[in-house]
Amino acid sequence: MSFRAEARAWLEENCPAGCRGAGEVPGGGTKAPMTADERAWLNRAAQRGFTVPTWPVEHGGAGLTHDEHVVLLEEMRRIGARAPVAGMGTAMLGPTLLEFGTAEQKARHLPKIARGEVWWCQGYSEPGAGSDLASLATRAEDHGDHFVIHGQKIWTSGAQFADWIFCLVRTDPAAPKHQGISFLLFSMHQPGVTVKPIRLISGASPFCETFLDGAIAHKEDLVGGLNKAGRWRSACCSMNAPASAPSSPAATGKWGQTRRNWRAPPAASAKDALATLGCASMWRSSAWMPKPSG
Repeated sequence: MSFRAEARAWLEENCPAGCRGAGEVPGGGTKAPMTADERAWLNRAAQRGFTVPTWPVEHGGAGLTHDEHVVLLEEMRRIGARAPVAGMGTAMLGPTLLEFGTAEQKARHLPKIARGEVWWCQGYSEPGAGSDLASLATRAEDHGDHFVIHGQKIWTSGAQFADWIFCLVRTDPAAPKHQGISFLLFSMHQPGVTVKPIRLISGASPFCETFLDGAIAHKEDLVGGLNKAGRWRSACCSMNAPASAPSSPAATGKWGQTRRNWRAPPAASAKDALATLGCASMWRSSAWMPKPSG
């Protein structure tokens, strides 16, 4: 049986009617509500590796080649199947950990992302710092086996539903302003984290303020090395990955209070995904985007 025939048969059998056609794509995690059909679709797709189709099997993916991934997307569009999960875990953090995470970080975080068990948010922008890392004020103090974090992030998309955050913090205040910055992962379920949704004129609150007052990040969740994150911005600004791959099978939708649905251009490699970590305004990766061949 060809992969197309296999994918077609599997999708027909496993994608519920409630997850076909226009609609929003759930972000997973422990807080945001999901319908029974969405939960079933997420679980079935995760078991098959189709939540992150091109990721290695050992990390929760299906290990699809570029051509197989294109076929899967085509077959999903044929029946109007929406992506089983979407979010910053699959689109940004996952590809970065695949390329730069330690073996322990990959084993601990990637399968949970693939299964949609954790909703991730991004802690980059601050009241006085956007894409320019020189103004980054959130600081992380070294306390032996962990960091203690103080500061504020803003426009933290989906933070009210997030379980974990990947965050840029200043770890060496004596270093030049674009240096001394580190990339940390930590739980949103702790006393040192307070989230305040920002209500828009529409009444929705897709963005939040996130206050960090003694939040804890463990040393094993430092990604890419201490004081190394500032270098990523220069890589970001020197790269320009073309959006040449097919778009997501997810039907178009709008930002809501509980779930998200968007389309993102592909990364040429996971290095481009890492580059986004130093430039908050640029999104260049998605687990549902096949990597350009060649």
